Amino acid sequence: MRALVLDNEAVQALRDEGHRKHRQVVAHLAGIVVRRRRGREVSALVPTSVRVEAGWDRTHSAAAAMNRLRIADHELDASTSNVAAAITSSLAGVSVADAHIGAAVRALAHDEVVVLTSDPKGMARVAGNRPVRTIHV
Repeated sequence: MRALVLDNEAVQALRDEGHRKHRQVVAHLAGIVVRRRRGREVSALVPTSVRVEAGWDRTHSAAAAMNRLRIADHELDASTSNVAAAITSSLAGVSVADAHIGAAVRALAHDEVVVLTSDPKGMARVAGNRPVRTIHV
């Protein structure tokens, strides 16, 4: 089972068709659709703090197209908040959104976790000991 996690830059690129990285992010999401059609279990998710940071309001009419992509929210609940807080305490300069990504990655039960990010080294740091594949967008 595979999970694709979007960071702030990936969400911003997805939101704006004129963004120079828009096509790249859409291509990765299209790959998920193809894998799902072939019967593979693949999920896409975005931590809710990343949605806030990137300005993705699911209730706004401009978000209708993105909402149809079946990108699930990973909520910042009590357990996730504790892990994210530990990440920010142990790693200097980590934003709340990046710490939430790290907590989400650590909590996923998927065999393979891929993060679309503008900061591959930062994502590897927040993932801790969890193997994660980063794709630079």
